[in-house]
Amino acid sequence: QVQLVESGGGLVQPGGSLRLSCEASGVALDLVTTAWFRQALGKEREGVSLMTSDGRSSYADSAKGRFTISRDNAENTIYLQMNSLRPDDTAVYYCASSYRASFYLLPSLYDYWGQGTQVTVSS
Repeated sequence: QVQLVESGGGLVQPGGSLRLSCEASGVALDLVTTAWFRQALGKEREGVSLMTSDGRSSYADSAKGRFTISRDNAENTIYLQMNSLRPDDTAVYYCASSYRASFYLLPSLYDYWGQGTQVTVSS
């Protein structure tokens, strides 16, 4: 049974940083594409960043230059370092994995999802 458990969300002031973690069980993250998505209140879920099985990464335009995705294979955990946070980054952030997503940030391609962690950027 695949489980993805996110942590690290919270309340942060604009310009601040957070690091999200997604610990996986039942799936080896170095064999799948793993991504971070987010969903703000009243909006559709959108892709933020992904890492493929071979370590390639991709970012949404909104995340480029501010967010960094990384992976610890020994811990079977993927991270999202978020810097220079803005109020419009406020959302529930989800970790998801897929054997078939390749290099695409489309929610419909992801089979396994975590429960989400809330990120709120506010002064």
